[in-house]
Amino acid sequence: MQPIFILVHSPSVGPSTWHPAAEQLTAAGHHVRVPSLLHVGAGDPPFWPRVVSAIRNDLERLPVTSPVILVAHSNAGLFLPAIRSALDHPVTGSIFVDAALPARTGPTPVASPAMLEFLRPMAVNGVLPRWTDWWDEADVAPMFSDPEMRRTVVGEQPMLPLSYYEQRIPVPDGWDDHPCSYLLFGPPYDDLAAEARERGWRVAHLPGAHLHQIVDPAGTAQHLIELAASR
Repeated sequence: MQPIFILVHSPSVGPSTWHPAAEQLTAAGHHVRVPSLLHVGAGDPPFWPRVVSAIRNDLERLPVTSPVILVAHSNAGLFLPAIRSALDHPVTGSIFVDAALPARTGPTPVASPAMLEFLRPMAVNGVLPRWTDWWDEADVAPMFSDPEMRRTVVGEQPMLPLSYYEQRIPVPDGWDDHPCSYLLFGPPYDDLAAEARERGWRVAHLPGAHLHQIVDPAGTAQHLIELAASR
């Protein structure tokens, strides 16, 4: 049975960051799901159980025997061990796409002390601006090649509480009992790709900015298919 790609977006942005690649995967004959995590910042911490529940709830529509491949972008990579350990479906692969890596043993902080120092002055009543508003236009513009896609991605971004980035996410033992791989777009994630290689994972490189999956969805989909096929 062909595994189903589960494309997990960073909670800092939204599911539209995966839609173009999902369309390419579907056109290539693969089944794909893109669960929405837009609600996970609502309410009080902890937030990570809501991420796990969102993925589980989305997969309830699939037969429990259906194998899945988990694909996580950016800080969604930190949730992947907890997601994998909570699923009833067989997981045949996990692919980290320009993503943060969970600690070898948990729990894993979502943000480093330096990042938290950067974020705290931005918070108003404990709530941060949208992710693309953290950066200068010179940093944001290269991530988008299409104005309409930029409006879509920017418009759906949640305003997350600072406490989302202060949380620590558990790393269950044995979560990586299946093939894991890493797709690098570019700096500053090259160090994380090197760490993935040290863990014995397959690493591929598709040069681009952090949201390259919306700039080159066909290339992204092809790399995901190739990484999913590697064992």
